[in-house]
Amino acid sequence: MDYNELCKEIKEALEPLNYIFSMFSVASVLLKDRLDGVNWAGFYIVRGDTLRLSAYSGKPACEEIKFGKGVCGKCAETKQIQRVANVHEFKGHIACDSASNSEIVLPVFMNGKFYAVLDIDSTEFSRFTEEDQKGLEAIVSIIEEEIEIALNY
Repeated sequence: MDYNELCKEIKEALEPLNYIFSMFSVASVLLKDRLDGVNWAGFYIVRGDTLRLSAYSGKPACEEIKFGKGVCGKCAETKQIQRVANVHEFKGHIACDSASNSEIVLPVFMNGKFYAVLDIDSTEFSRFTEEDQKGLEAIVSIIEEEIEIALNY
């Protein structure tokens, strides 16, 4: 995967948008479409000690996840990237799609405050590498920048 090209494509797609939900929608679709082996990509927004389903691309998902529960909840609790090679071995994994075998979840910040998580699932075991993580961190940075611009619009 050429993450430089994907970053450029996502930035160009998000720049004209002024609403966070629209940005999350477009980013979700592009990530699911462009990343091989991905069956779900989307965002959960922080509401208190709970993550609430936002825009996504894939099968229906859990609407609400408590901090500390599953891979997304662990990311929310720690505010650290969670890269899981085999979700079936992850204690407390929440199986929204039984076809998912690996997952990466990245925190998203808005004006320095924890705001959401980007969740990406794959049907492949060990799908997400260190290179993927770095590329996705760059994409999250673009999303965070575009959110700040939209908020000041």
